[in-house]
Amino acid sequence: MTNSTRRKFLQTAAVGAAAAPLATPAIAQGTIRWRMQTYAGPSLAAHVIDPAIKMFNTIAGDRMQIELFYGEQLVPASELFRALQKGTLDAVQSDDDSMASPTDVTVFGGYFPFASRYSLDVPVLFNQYGLNEIWDEQYSALGVKHISCGSWDPCHFATKDPIHSLEDLKGKRVFTFPTAGRFLTQFGVVPVTLPWEDIEVAVQTGELDGVAWSGITEDYTVGWADVTDYFLTNNISGAWAGSFFANMESWNNLPEDMQTLFRVCTDQSHYYRQWWYWGGEARLRVHGDKMKLTSIPDAEWAQVEQAAVKFWDEIASEGPTQAKVVDILRKYNADMERAGRPYRYG
Repeated sequence: MTNSTRRKFLQTAAVGAAAAPLATPAIAQGTIRWRMQTYAGPSLAAHVIDPAIKMFNTIAGDRMQIELFYGEQLVPASELFRALQKGTLDAVQSDDDSMASPTDVTVFGGYFPFASRYSLDVPVLFNQYGLNEIWDEQYSALGVKHISCGSWDPCHFATKDPIHSLEDLKGKRVFTFPTAGRFLTQFGVVPVTLPWEDIEVAVQTGELDGVAWSGITEDYTVGWADVTDYFLTNNISGAWAGSFFANMESWNNLPEDMQTLFRVCTDQSHYYRQWWYWGGEARLRVHGDKMKLTSIPDAEWAQVEQAAVKFWDEIASEGPTQAKVVDILRKYNADMERAGRPYRYG
């Protein structure tokens, strides 16, 4: 382009720009907009997802904005996967189990009995022991992008009546995750499925005897500590395993820098939960004033741990993918036992 041609081009462009001074900047016109739903209600979402999405929207600016919806707000939890697969939602934060993913790894989401002892077990299993690759393969085949998995709190019972023995669990109607409920039925627990936002009232009316959905931090945060009187210190898993997912087409259409930013913000969310739950679990056991702590003796609780070994065998027999994941869990836990303190204390 000659200098004279360039000058003519610039003059023409300037005239065009002056003729439409109120036009919206192209970058704003082209803002990418996502709809995302979390499993969590507003009080819990204030910690487990709000900070990350606010951070993303602030940094992305006119490039991209994510509209966040809370648990059950657009679709029921059990329909999150289908909504994500169809593109009704662009992204989801949930565990595989409660959103009913039609994969071979769904049973391991949420609280798989005794798969972890500490919250750091979950990211290590995914990032160093091969679970990321298995989850990626399973979800990619169904048109969903598995972004990353992180840990939440351990799984404890919060109940109206005190639990001092396995006998006390019999007949208790408890809100819990599908796989955890399947495991606990052998001890007489009656799993009940209800919308998350109805749980507090269901405990108050006697429809539920308690929950086995979280640790004590969540009990206080969402109001369950106001309607239950006792917290059982024994747990069936050291950390909830939950993930961020995206519709595959929505994900592939993102520019690379927006994909990177989304990953960074979800990693920040995982980090926030690491310290928020870890510190909260200890602080509220020591200083909380809403629930009394009870325990089942270790020798008796060992029956539950032994039952988990058989449960793992049962799950492994359901297919090659399940067997592969169980093998990884066994290897990981054996490594931790051999490593000793502080990884395992026997």
